[in-house]
This record gives sequence, C-alpha cells and structure tokens, in this order.
Amino acid sequence: MDLFGQHDLFDDSAATAERAADPSPSIVYERSAKARNYRLTLRKDGVAVAVIPARGSEREARRFVEQHQDWLQRARARQAARPRAATTWPVGTHVLWRGELTEIRRAADGERPMVCLAADVFRVPALTGDLRPTLEAHFQRLAKIELTARTWELAAVTGMEVKEVTVRNQRTRWGSCSSGGVISLNWRLIQAPYFVRDYIIHHELMHLKEMNHSARFWARVAEVCPDWESAERWLKRNGSLLGL
Repeated sequence: MDLFGQHDLFDDSAATAERAADPSPSIVYERSAKARNYRLTLRKDGVAVAVIPARGSEREARRFVEQHQDWLQRARARQAARPRAATTWPVGTHVLWRGELTEIRRAADGERPMVCLAADVFRVPALTGDLRPTLEAHFQRLAKIELTARTWELAAVTGMEVKEVTVRNQRTRWGSCSSGGVISLNWRLIQAPYFVRDYIIHHELMHLKEMNHSARFWARVAEVCPDWESAERWLKRNGSLLGL
C-alpha cells in the first residue's frame, strides 16, 4: 500500500537505505536519492515506511506522516482484512494453486504416499503432519520449468532480447528486470492464474524498453497485455495468500 506514488509490486527496492529511529516502532524513515516527493508506504509486516526525497528532511517527513495518519489507519485496516494463507498444510487444507483455492487431498493408494491438488499429483514423505515444506519444494521445481519456458516464449513473441531467466525465492516482489537483460521471477507465481503470470512476465519484459514506471512504460504494457489491470487487481486481492 502506497500513498503518493505508483503502487509497485515489482521494483520497489531502488531506494538507498538510510533509516532513522522513530518514537513509534511501526514507522521507519528511509532516504532515497531518486525520490522526488515524500511518500508513505505500508509493508506487509505492518511497518509504515516514510521515504525522504534527496533534498528533503526528516522533520518534514515526520510532518508528512502526521498529516496522513487517517490514510495510514485505513491502510492498516485494509491490510488486516486481507485473507491469509494457512501456516501449516495438513491433508484437507485449502491452498492457492494455479489461481484457485484447492484442497490438498490424498491421492489413490499406491506404494508411496502422494497427494493431489486438482489434477497435479505430488509425492510426500507421509500423509500426516505439515506438508507445506515438501509441497513448496515441488512448486519451486515446477516454477523453474514453467515460468522460465513461458518467459522465453513471450520474449520471442514481443521481440525482446533476454539474456537470462531466473526463478527465485523473492520475498517482496513478483519479478524484476536488470538493464543487462536478466529477468527474475518469484516462484510463487506458479500458484497464480495463468493470465497473472503472463502479466508479470510482460511487465518485466517491457522494462527492457522502459526502465521506469512512466506513462510510456504502462502504455507498452497495455500493448502486449491488454488485461494487465485485471491482473493487478487479482494481485492486490490475493497476494497476501502467497505471502506478499
């Protein structure tokens, strides 16, 4: 959640880190050499971050935060109301899988214990206990195959020159793009709908033309991904189910 700035799930770490202690432990101040305005954001852990522009001061940042306490309270209320995923996954738990909340079910009896999520079957050590570590390991393996292949496919369709595609355990973003042509994607996208995955990939591919979030950048995204706004809405509603 972001006040006075484009909400960005992708490239939000460009600012440098200069933090000052605050009387309230739930607010930190960060100075950014690139920021032009004061900005207030709310992280998923409930900590508010006040960004201080290059020529700004901490005193003005504190005043900015004070002036926008109503927004911050509303943002925290919205955050508290967002759905959260189960922390442990025994058989019978519903988890987000390929865009749908899907029950972890026992697979047909066999020599080795297995569970299924819709049509996908996964081998597990046992049918009791927390299956989350095992299933997430399977998800990451599939993500490296599927997301990588889809990125190369869409790069060819859009005519973008990509040097490398990586799938990683990113904790604060869905994807990123370097000026050298390296696309990095969050493995959790394997749990999202296909149209959302494609949007994230297109988003990062268009950064190869525009390394910013200007109006021109979003116009390029719209050209290759007309339903990008629907994908953004899905991410804002459901990203908390994936821990973002």
